[in-house]
Amino acid sequence: MAVVLVEGITDRIALEAVAGRLGLDLAGVAIVPIGGAQAIARAAAGYEGERVAGLCDAGEERWFRRVLGDATFVCVDDLEDELIRALGPEGVEEILATEGDLTTFRTFQNQPAWRGRPVAAQLRRWFHASDQRRMRYLAPLVEALEPERIPPPLANVLAAVA
Repeated sequence: MAVVLVEGITDRIALEAVAGRLGLDLAGVAIVPIGGAQAIARAAAGYEGERVAGLCDAGEERWFRRVLGDATFVCVDDLEDELIRALGPEGVEEILATEGDLTTFRTFQNQPAWRGRPVAAQLRRWFHASDQRRMRYLAPLVEALEPERIPPPLANVLAAVA
């Protein structure tokens, strides 16, 4: 068996969507949310002798690298940032429009604290404002990507255990 340790459920959702987009069979691969980067040592110990890799956000890299070394794959900022950069803000806004949430996002953009900030930063904050929103949009964001545009950390962590 092979294992990908991830910080949370949203990472698992995204990686499952990436596998589908790339046509990868995840039979024999477990994607395991560990409940935060500080749990990596305990989680990895449970898979001793297995092929283990990890996906984390840049801010959590030190925790993962201490345990997994080069089998750690790091999102530049976080998962949402990777997907926003891969699609471009316009591409993400098209998905929001299709899903009926563009007006909600425009309202968010008009808040004084966010007015005039880069659209990519606004999108990232808008996604992080609700776990339900993050869970809802990860798969559609991945599905909108051409396979060659899938962010390297997401594709590479799956390649490491496939």
